[in-house]
Amino acid sequence: MSATAALARLFLSGSQNRASAIYDILSTNNNLGEKTLYLNLGYWEKAATYDEACQALADLLGQAAGLGPADELLDVGFGFADQDMRWARTLRPKKITGLNITLSQVEAARKRVAEAGLADRIELVHGSATAMPFSGPSFDAVTALETAFHYDTREKFFQEAFRVLRPGGRIALADILPWPGMRLGPLDSILEKLGRQFWQIPKANIYPLDEYEARLRKAGFVDVKSRSIRDQVYPPFARFAFRRLDDPDVVAKLNPIVRLAWKLGAKGMIEREAPIEYVLVTARKPDGRA
Repeated sequence: MSATAALARLFLSGSQNRASAIYDILSTNNNLGEKTLYLNLGYWEKAATYDEACQALADLLGQAAGLGPADELLDVGFGFADQDMRWARTLRPKKITGLNITLSQVEAARKRVAEAGLADRIELVHGSATAMPFSGPSFDAVTALETAFHYDTREKFFQEAFRVLRPGGRIALADILPWPGMRLGPLDSILEKLGRQFWQIPKANIYPLDEYEARLRKAGFVDVKSRSIRDQVYPPFARFAFRRLDDPDVVAKLNPIVRLAWKLGAKGMIEREAPIEYVLVTARKPDGRA
């Protein structure tokens, strides 16, 4: 089956708990970068290119997680490990373990990490965010850079992250959720449903920020903090992507269905306010001391 046919089938069927399928199909070709393989929306406060914006988002999340030389980090949903290699070089945690459900990404990322000379500091593991292959508290920090909305469910991921964190450990997430007070018209309702099907987002993960924070607390976390970075993400990404998607080099390498999905999404963000929020969220596992 061709990648286009596989994408069309996945898009139309909308099978749940199949986020790995969409990323298997995307492979290393379907991204907007020139020097990196990031697959996120980026943080555009000062960035001029997609690579710069994605690196800025990785920097923001790494700083929010408080990463430093004493930390053992678990990065969940690492993609092609661009952020892990950047953190290894800039924030220099003691060790980074990456966890990813998409085997093709794990294999490609391992090769990239080895070629970068970072295999002794970054270990990449194939496995699920909702059933982690780690026994008990093993990490000082857990990160998820624009991936937690995929997990079936995000709440199970919160529980697993809490389980594998050491006392006092931190979780930091860059995540997507509904815009507060969202009221969708008929067209936006259709586009929202199709978007969830294409990107394999379980309906159970669609809830507002106050519920998001409540579910973190229910999982055991304390000091839950959040802030919106929506204005530094969606509008500038949409303007950049709408132009970039017409670049002949991008047209040549992108799967036509992926390009169409991104083009429609960017056009929608430019023409009307996207009914989605983008947040940076942090929390802490209690350290057990009174």
